[in-house]
Amino acid sequence: MNINLTNQKITDLGVCVLIPTYNNDRTLKQVIDGILQFTQHIIIINDGSTDNTVQILKGYSQLQHIHIEKNKGKGNALRMGFKHAETLGYHFAITIDSDGQHFPEDIPAFVDELEKSDNKNILLIGARNMSQKNVPKKSSFGNKFSNFWFWAETGIKLQDTQSGFRLYPLKALKKLKFYTSKFEFEIEVIVKSAWSGVDVKNIPVRVLYDETERVSHFRPFKDFTRISILNTWFVILTLIYIKPRNFFRKLKKKGFKRFFKEDLFGTQDAASKKALSIALGLFIGLSPFWGFHTALVIFLALIFKLNKTIAFVFSNISIPPFIPFILYTSSKMGQYLLGVELEYTREEMIENFEVLKHLKTYIVGSFSLAIITATSLGVLSYFLFLILDKKVVLNNG
Repeated sequence: MNINLTNQKITDLGVCVLIPTYNNDRTLKQVIDGILQFTQHIIIINDGSTDNTVQILKGYSQLQHIHIEKNKGKGNALRMGFKHAETLGYHFAITIDSDGQHFPEDIPAFVDELEKSDNKNILLIGARNMSQKNVPKKSSFGNKFSNFWFWAETGIKLQDTQSGFRLYPLKALKKLKFYTSKFEFEIEVIVKSAWSGVDVKNIPVRVLYDETERVSHFRPFKDFTRISILNTWFVILTLIYIKPRNFFRKLKKKGFKRFFKEDLFGTQDAASKKALSIALGLFIGLSPFWGFHTALVIFLALIFKLNKTIAFVFSNISIPPFIPFILYTSSKMGQYLLGVELEYTREEMIENFEVLKHLKTYIVGSFSLAIITATSLGVLSYFLFLILDKKVVLNNG
């Protein structure tokens, strides 16, 4: 390990190290001393500590200090640190917890990864080995739980989403709005970064769980509840806004013809998976779940591991120009199945949606139309995809 080279890289890339700390006087000094081997570009955020933290920091007057009078949470401390780092002209910030679980010797791994990356709009999270013997089961479970929700919200699979050992791109963070101030901030920041186009990745780091030295301020009930509420909101936002937004952005960027060729029919998914995705989209789009079509189709596509893009596209069969005709057909089918006859014309429905007065008839007809259409077009598309896939194989051969 070339310490001088790492120090120079840190300076050249505009990197600083942030240490948020709250009542970790037993481990704080060794963490600072470990980081000082590589750089003096250090900002320490004292989040209202009531132990010997202030006295310890007096011995590091050459470093940047931020003192918060009353403890307000790790998220607030990090946000203050990011803002201060940017005012000092830094472009990136490596964050490291002061509880001694991280090894400052892993700092060069972050710097090297940043240096070699063509895309500097990157957020790196240190991936700990959560399967080693001394890792508490609750920490391992919590990490797996967090990883799952991050994947559901962003489509990105990571090994570790809870590690506090990270590298943040400060310019990218400045463009985002954050609302949390405690432990859940570390979830908010990576999800919103991923949504904004930041490349969120893991790099391997070591971890030490020494329960005799380590002081954790995580409150299992309160903080887990906060994180759960945040994840619930992010999942809802993903289904009703992020996924549709990404779809329309991709459609606009590629153009309609290229999008259909590459993303719908050019995908490497099996013919059965593509056909089932079409069937799911049509079924949901024709079903009477108005206002929930997008959320439902993406949720079910995730659950059944189908092609989300294809399912979403075909769920949009219920767009305004087709709605009156779908309502009319659903009502007529419901009348046939229930053996009733209602008097109104298609023109009357287009003007005032008269079908809503006969909800039972509409719902029965709507589900019947959805099942018949999804089944018939799903089967038809399956054979169509089989033919197209065979042609591609023959052309490539």
